[in-house]
Amino acid sequence: MMKQTALITGASKRIGKALTEHLAEKGWNVAIHYNSSEKSALDLVASLSAMYPDQKFAAFKANLEDVLEVAQLVPNVFSAFGNIDLLVNNASVFDASYLKETTVELFDSQMVVNFKAPFFLIRDFASQCKKGNVVNLVDTRITSNKSNFAAYSLSKKALWELTKMAALELAPNIRVNAIAPGVSLPPEDKDENYMKKLAACIPMKKPAGVQPIIESLNYILQNNHLTGQLLFADGGENLGQNE
Repeated sequence: MMKQTALITGASKRIGKALTEHLAEKGWNVAIHYNSSEKSALDLVASLSAMYPDQKFAAFKANLEDVLEVAQLVPNVFSAFGNIDLLVNNASVFDASYLKETTVELFDSQMVVNFKAPFFLIRDFASQCKKGNVVNLVDTRITSNKSNFAAYSLSKKALWELTKMAALELAPNIRVNAIAPGVSLPPEDKDENYMKKLAACIPMKKPAGVQPIIESLNYILQNNHLTGQLLFADGGENLGQNE
């Protein structure tokens, strides 16, 4: 029986790496997408290949701001693996800017990477693979109208709307769902104390790490009647603050 294959964007670091390692442990083949993190991607391929010699792992470079490179990603992975059973749109850019301060360049970068690239990857997955699962990583910010990350938040709101639209069009052969992380991992220039300070404002009062995201992915994959849904892996942050 052919092993299942996942394509995870932004798979060499942080949440993407954790999801890659989890699926590898579950017996999946994984196509590890990266843009600038070539060494991290190749190191991950090497380590997983050594741990799971009966599975296949390969790295695929694509700049998600380049429409031609986006268009090549799904066909390249499909050609190398023979099939793709799961597409995880994880890669994103996350830049702060209030609406009044947002440049055209910042707006375009958030929209292109966080929304446009997933749109066309879903299109290509549906055309080439015919069946399977799509999981989009959105953000608990989609429930808020705070504008300190205006373009980023709008890009994730759009990705959630795309999730529902694609779920309706592509059913029953392709299920499309979303996961909304909250306080999960610190930015690369911050530490755990920074995360604890943020988490003090959410109902569960603690940073989650990646485990709730992994458990949400497990639930989506196991529940074959679930489509067009959003799982909040955010410790209740979407509910607002408990004064």
